[in-house]
Amino acid sequence: MHFDIITFIGLLGGALYLASHFMRGMVPLRVLSLCSNVALIVYSVFHLKFDFAQLIVLPEFLLNVILLPMNAKRLVEILRLTKQIEEVTERSPVSEWLLPHMHLHKHHAGEVLFREGDKADEIYYVASGTLRLEGIGATLGAGELIGEIGLFSPDRARTVTIVCETDCELYQMTDEQIYRLYYQNPKLGFFFMKLIVERLLADVKRHKLAAELV
Repeated sequence: MHFDIITFIGLLGGALYLASHFMRGMVPLRVLSLCSNVALIVYSVFHLKFDFAQLIVLPEFLLNVILLPMNAKRLVEILRLTKQIEEVTERSPVSEWLLPHMHLHKHHAGEVLFREGDKADEIYYVASGTLRLEGIGATLGAGELIGEIGLFSPDRARTVTIVCETDCELYQMTDEQIYRLYYQNPKLGFFFMKLIVERLLADVKRHKLAAELV
């Protein structure tokens, strides 16, 4: 085989493609995939000496031409999410960065959102309305994120029954979506950890106040 710069580019493209499968992080995976797409496209074009009649029927060329914009789009989305998570502070509303990945559902007054002991596989963001925590005497309103404790508990079960006190608009995200976002940016885990700790501390404070009133 005659070895020249074009052959080297083709081999480099193949090596980058293989390397992308060993990446744990989504950013390096997409970057390597992009570089592989570019290298293999360049190799195909020069190897066939700009013969576009052959290029448009070459599977390797067509595949990489299709994958190039797809990988670029996913990389931009991941980088945008990374920036959003990095900018999250205590004053940053969840609606600014998490809602674009959630789905809106409407619930009627009196509807049980979930019961204690149910399988926890979703979290909810309250866009409007009021929800009641049965047996606790507390309510949740617009801007609250709920369901995260059960989602991350060992038995993956709901810890309380929640009922819609009024008509509600709730944004919903499944555990699969959360894990995918976490895989793209592990910093998301720190946000949920902080949220869970705050919720547990609020529960401890509420129980202490109740004990003092007895």
